[in-house]
Amino acid sequence: MQECVYHTAVMLVSIHIPSAQSLKDKRMVLRSIKDRVRNRFNVSAAELDGQDKWQVATLGFSIVSADSKFIDSSFQKLLALIESYPDLYVCEHAIEML
Repeated sequence: MQECVYHTAVMLVSIHIPSAQSLKDKRMVLRSIKDRVRNRFNVSAAELDGQDKWQVATLGFSIVSADSKFIDSSFQKLLALIESYPDLYVCEHAIEML
């Protein structure tokens, strides 16, 4: 029997949404990001922090794959997609391989 090797990784992205004037505004932006990312990259996505703040959020994304290079490449493309949104700023991000 062949041994199955897999990698699990998590990326946290802290964002600032200066145009959000309410939680509803923020949730519209976050929903758009999460939907696009889930569809394009087949990752899990969730808002992890800042749920009660209008203009800040921390999003978490996770991937499980047999190829660690695939994970790194996917997260770099995912981050570029988020940074391309004109109405938000990425404050910081971190990737952790588990």
